[in-house]
Amino acid sequence: MVGFDTADDGAVYRLRDDLAVIATLDFFPPLCDDPFIFGQIAACNALSDVAAMGGVPTLALNILAFPNDGDPTYLEAMLAGGADIVAKAGAVLCGGHSIADDTVKYGLSVMGTVHPDKVLYNNRCKIGDVIVLTKPLGVGLVAAQFAVGNAAKAGFDEAVRHMTALNTITMDIAKKYRINAATDVTGFGFLGHLNEMVCGNSIVVQSDDLPIIDEALELAQKGYKTGGGKKNRVSLGDKVDFGDADVALQEIMLDPQTSGGLLLSMPRDDAERLVDDLMENGIIAAIVAEVGSCREKNIYVQ
Repeated sequence: MVGFDTADDGAVYRLRDDLAVIATLDFFPPLCDDPFIFGQIAACNALSDVAAMGGVPTLALNILAFPNDGDPTYLEAMLAGGADIVAKAGAVLCGGHSIADDTVKYGLSVMGTVHPDKVLYNNRCKIGDVIVLTKPLGVGLVAAQFAVGNAAKAGFDEAVRHMTALNTITMDIAKKYRINAATDVTGFGFLGHLNEMVCGNSIVVQSDDLPIIDEALELAQKGYKTGGGKKNRVSLGDKVDFGDADVALQEIMLDPQTSGGLLLSMPRDDAERLVDDLMENGIIAAIVAEVGSCREKNIYVQ
């Protein structure tokens, strides 16, 4: 049903008329010193792809690279963090595979299930839809600068809270409403993943409404950037009209996210009710863009 042709979040294979499976995987090196928290973040990030496609995670396998002489207590804590999140998502963790490597890397291969008629694709926005974002932006910039001593601990702790929040919980609430397209915000940043949703239309971003981590915006205003953000800018090329957005805001929108929020394209009335519902459940969410007819650029920032 879904392969690699649309850059969607996972592969989908129909087993029966009423059942399909979603398969995905993701892993990366540590982005913080605490192995338990790193394990949680990596697991949340991998599980998110299943949620973004409307599925329910059922089975996960560890993917691990670890030095032969690595600290076994670090390894135990990292795997415990991953197992903690998998359990909270209602899935089962059944072993995995490891290799010896000088650099620690960890993540999951995840399988989920979904009814074939309820798969959420990333490229089926409709003109007139608005787009809801369900986590604040800026975790990549905060994590990178905290690692080199430029970001405050409070800002990093806030970023961790968002990175360890399961998008499966958010999607459980969102499924009560009409959703035309969905994806999650990860390495390509807010604008990169928004660009995947365009599909022959143009999307107008209301930049004043973007939820942003305060620490991230302050770092961007001081001129800090990430290498991933620079790559995302090059990748998007001339597809984005940044309007009057200053460089700091541009960097936030290009910032690679780890375990970022969902982007949900929906009719406005459903979106407004969903945002209220999510906020009542302690989940930060906002309407941040609107889908319009095709223009010269894919994305316009206002």
